[in-house]
Amino acid sequence: MAEDTKGGSAGVAAGMSKPAILPTLETPTLTKAELAELLFDRLGLNKRESKDMVEAFFDIVHGTLVAGQDVKLSGFGNFNIRRKAPRPGRNPRTGESIPIKARNVVTFHASHKLKAIVQGDTPLEGEFE
Repeated sequence: MAEDTKGGSAGVAAGMSKPAILPTLETPTLTKAELAELLFDRLGLNKRESKDMVEAFFDIVHGTLVAGQDVKLSGFGNFNIRRKAPRPGRNPRTGESIPIKARNVVTFHASHKLKAIVQGDTPLEGEFE
């Protein structure tokens, strides 16, 4: 599999030999379309099935959070619904006091496993050589 060396060969020149996890990524952000493309490439699903699978996953996560339930993805992290109490706020331009209503917010907490991989403490699969 050929690696995309977007950004030049600076990584090789600097002595970094880490393989690209997602060599097909063209942007610094992983998009739904890129996830679908990865499913197509790695699992052999057709493009429509790949797109539908990604959309179904996010629909389930979205619906679960909207229903007020937490989402736990083993080895990845947790999406939690947190209730924020009402509080006084202030318009920074005018200084006028404005009440901020109570609301629900979504928070994400990465798992210890994900944190360790991101920090480089744990080798990725295929990097045990």
